[in-house]
Amino acid sequence: MTKNSRAIPVAELVQQARAGQPRAVARLISLVEDRSPSLREVSAALAPLTGRAHIVGITGSPGVGKSTSTSALVAALRAQGRRVGVLAVDPTSPFSGGALLGDRVRMQDHALDDGVFIRSMASRGHLGGLSATAPQALRVLDAAGCDVVLVETVGVGQSEVEIAGLADTTLVLLAPGMGDGIQAAKAGILEIGDVFVVNKADRDGAQSTRRELRSVIGMTDRPDGAWKPPILLTTATSGAGVDEVVEAIEEHRRHLDESGELTRRRLARVRREIEALALTEVRSRFAHLSGDARLDTLAAEVLDGRTDPFAAADTLVETL
Repeated sequence: MTKNSRAIPVAELVQQARAGQPRAVARLISLVEDRSPSLREVSAALAPLTGRAHIVGITGSPGVGKSTSTSALVAALRAQGRRVGVLAVDPTSPFSGGALLGDRVRMQDHALDDGVFIRSMASRGHLGGLSATAPQALRVLDAAGCDVVLVETVGVGQSEVEIAGLADTTLVLLAPGMGDGIQAAKAGILEIGDVFVVNKADRDGAQSTRRELRSVIGMTDRPDGAWKPPILLTTATSGAGVDEVVEAIEEHRRHLDESGELTRRRLARVRREIEALALTEVRSRFAHLSGDARLDTLAAEVLDGRTDPFAAADTLVETL
């Protein structure tokens, strides 16, 4: 935490963030990302101010054009007058521990736009393509008045499906020549996608990739009234097809509202977050027992055959 962050009370930072001050938003996300002692206070202050932003996850293998597509989506949303937040989760630098691609070069076109807030977060070794602190960072952007928050994931392959648990709408990007629909099915991304986008559609093979995807998705059993994911073609570098993607995201949002699925998804998301926080607290308490005599005593009893590991674990849990 910086000296200035200590000097400004959390309540004041939240008020400034709600007024659209980028520096306050950045400081709040830093408090979240650094797991500041003020994190609980930040969380309590943000809780009643969230729930309005539509969270859109953008996922896909490395090289499909996620950053370029995200930038193009920001431009399209801003053209509609929407306030947009971007949370770009990057691989962690092995030297600094920070975001390896934190400069977000491709999004510099929006750097001076007051209606856009872009933040890179390091994954810090967290599997699933996201940062462990991403849910709280999203609350900051939500409370700051963003209408849409785009979450761009690391692009780590099959473990990236975690994005579906964080987003209201999950956008899956593919590109011609980078694997067909069958490979997408193997990666598990067909189950998480609400909108599929074949980017780099100006290249050979885009239509065939689309047909393969449509064929594989068509074999998936879906209940009556369920959302049918569209498969769209874009060329993000020129903006071609991006407006259609924005419309598909809006259609999915309307479907979520009308079906009640939005509430179900968000409840499931918060359940997972609460469970994760509880498990983190339990692990922290167990870490404090590493030199505890009680743990040594239980280990000795198991070694001597006086008790078994399950009974010892039950005893240890009861002491927490």
